[in-house]
Amino acid sequence: MSLVAKAVLAGVLALGVGAGGVAYMNRGDKSETVKVATLKLTIKSTNGTHAFTVERAKTQDEQSRGLMFRTDLKPDGGMLFWPYPSTGGAPVDASFWMKNTPSSLDIVYIRADGTIARIAENTVPFSETPVPSGEPVGAVLELMGGRSAELGIAEGDLVTWDKRSD
Repeated sequence: MSLVAKAVLAGVLALGVGAGGVAYMNRGDKSETVKVATLKLTIKSTNGTHAFTVERAKTQDEQSRGLMFRTDLKPDGGMLFWPYPSTGGAPVDASFWMKNTPSSLDIVYIRADGTIARIAENTVPFSETPVPSGEPVGAVLELMGGRSAELGIAEGDLVTWDKRSD
């Protein structure tokens, strides 16, 4: 792969390609396909179990970038920030913002036991106003804005995923 192709690929990966998405990179007469790693996640609420396929932000850089610049969100996609913080350890108070994020999100703050502590619904795109968790959390899930209400997901619901994933 040429240096230019590698730089283009790095840019595509840095901006992301959506939950379960695929990036196509043209190189002359050839195309390369790059899959984005995803993770299966479920939320058990009073009206049933809701399945998602989400990207995982586990490094500090991935967590800092989150879903910035993204417009390709899928109804059953999203991004899981886990472990949170990226260095691991005990749960901490979290605060997210929407800087450089053109799509409204539901920010779901998850306690260490997997229950939802708070849902910040329909956050304002591009806002730099902090959106706090309100208590220490061990993970954060970002979903398409309005999706939590649409599915009846609420505080106290249980979020599960394969924590052995790396």
